[in-house]
Amino acid sequence: MTEVSVFVDSRGGNTKKVADAIAEELGIKVGDITTSSPDDAMILFLGSGTYGGKPGEVMMKFIESGNLSDRKVAIFGTSASLTGSQKMIDAMSDSLKRKGATIVGSYHCKGKFFLVNRSHPTKEDLDNAKRFAREMLNKS
Repeated sequence: MTEVSVFVDSRGGNTKKVADAIAEELGIKVGDITTSSPDDAMILFLGSGTYGGKPGEVMMKFIESGNLSDRKVAIFGTSASLTGSQKMIDAMSDSLKRKGATIVGSYHCKGKFFLVNRSHPTKEDLDNAKRFAREMLNKS
């Protein structure tokens, strides 16, 4: 059993930057959500951009396809607004709980969307994502 894995659904690249920062902090690579299913990691970091207040379709299919019973999951994401991000995190959390997973925490930061939040995610956002990764490992 591996200790930790990171998977992301990112259309515009914002959430991928956060995933890369988390993976770098953990000394691993981001898994390919389109060709993998949730592996047997003790802790899964699952991230998605926010699309109309919802997680990406690829992430939701990934969650639905996996055996997540008794698994610890840390959720992360980006969005243009904080309101949309909470809806996205809640939707992922609800789906994961239905699959038997335990949510150990969540992290969100702004993401660039057209002319909004042009500088996001910032270096500070990515540093906070790395701190989030460390904190989640300490919870396991």
